[in-house]
Amino acid sequence: MNDERMQVLQMVASGQVTAEEGGFLLAALDHDGAPAAGGDAVAAQGRPRYLRVMVTEHGEHGKKVNVRVPIQLLRAGVKLGTMLPDQAKDKVNDALRQKGAAFDISGLKAEDLDLLLEHLDDLTVDVEGDKSSTVRFSVER
Repeated sequence: MNDERMQVLQMVASGQVTAEEGGFLLAALDHDGAPAAGGDAVAAQGRPRYLRVMVTEHGEHGKKVNVRVPIQLLRAGVKLGTMLPDQAKDKVNDALRQKGAAFDISGLKAEDLDLLLEHLDDLTVDVEGDKSSTVRFSVER
């Protein structure tokens, strides 16, 4: 048994994650090593239905966030964003810049979301700050 699987099992045993979340993490680990038939993971498994974001803090308390966002909601948001007046887009872009995210929402298109989801099959980001945390993004079909 590899270290990552053992770590997930220990997190379940200590109550840091539920058994369901542990199963999700184990399935994601299994998916990492299994190539999709035909070479295209998205085509082989169908269209993505949910974006899952899980945040786990390492340490004593192991506080976590577990959010499952329907992809249709993201698509609707992208479509609504195209209907915003230019003045509103400028205000949103200014607010994003103030928060440190230099991003222009007027350039966001539905095709960009599809492309992002194709490449976001399983992404883990380690965050260092006051407490060390791991943020995991994955797509569920």
